[in-house]
Amino acid sequence: MGTEPSGDRTLVLVTGMSGAGKSTALKILEDLGYEAIDNLPLSLLSELVQARGENGHRGALALGIDSRTRGFDPGEIERFLEPLLGTDGPGEIALLFLDCETEVLRRRFSETRRPHPMAHDGPVDEGIEREHALLGWVRERADITLNTSRLSVRDLRDIIVARFESESKRAPAVFVLSFAYSRGLPPDADFVFDVRFLSNPHHVPMLRLLTGREPEVARHVRNDPAYGPFFEGMVAMLRPLLPAFERDGRSYLTIALGCTGGRHRSVAAAEHLAETLGGGRWQVTLRHRDLDTESAPERRAAG
Repeated sequence: MGTEPSGDRTLVLVTGMSGAGKSTALKILEDLGYEAIDNLPLSLLSELVQARGENGHRGALALGIDSRTRGFDPGEIERFLEPLLGTDGPGEIALLFLDCETEVLRRRFSETRRPHPMAHDGPVDEGIEREHALLGWVRERADITLNTSRLSVRDLRDIIVARFESESKRAPAVFVLSFAYSRGLPPDADFVFDVRFLSNPHHVPMLRLLTGREPEVARHVRNDPAYGPFFEGMVAMLRPLLPAFERDGRSYLTIALGCTGGRHRSVAAAEHLAETLGGGRWQVTLRHRDLDTESAPERRAAG
């Protein structure tokens, strides 16, 4: 991860895996007032940046670059992008990389029946693997990497707005996230709290099919003797950190709470935390990563 992107940067380069949401990200940036240009040939990038500097033009610009872009090969990527990413000053550039799990990409291409741009009439998996290798340097050099595997369009919009909207228009943002350890850690979390030590509502027949959003489950979780000290300690740690992060230039923070199945304990605790942190200067957004995407068999798993 590179330097913290500022919401007032005037040039954002948007790239990443095909099918990961680049076009959606460009549209969101366009809604924020950026002039969005997709698939600009690499050879024109440095000329465009130089012309902007010479003309004194600082209008916000978002450029989409991917494997369809003319001149997009391993040698040319670094040669064209490295000088641009080293640019400082008011026209400082941010590189946004959209990543996604292979299985999710495979499903997206299957559902849309679109060929992968790097597959060359072969299987989608070959195209994904080839593109993953091709984008290695860009992924490592990115200022911000977003994994969109489990993000809805609304989630992606919230994150991009928090990170790239003009600071004069934006309130600092806290994303409170519940998740299932069985589906992996959230890659963008700043803080992760494990609530698997709490009493599991899954083992209570009348609560098993409910979720942490339901009052009965929330009461069960909060009635665990360990919950009160844990929650109070977590909030006591986070409250002074929020203004400290803001003073340090951070405009967003992601706090993740996880349990086994992402259905009961983490959901109830995340709901409680979002409610507790809300109402202040920071804009609080709540998301349950794995609650609304679970399948019927997974609903029977421990929560």
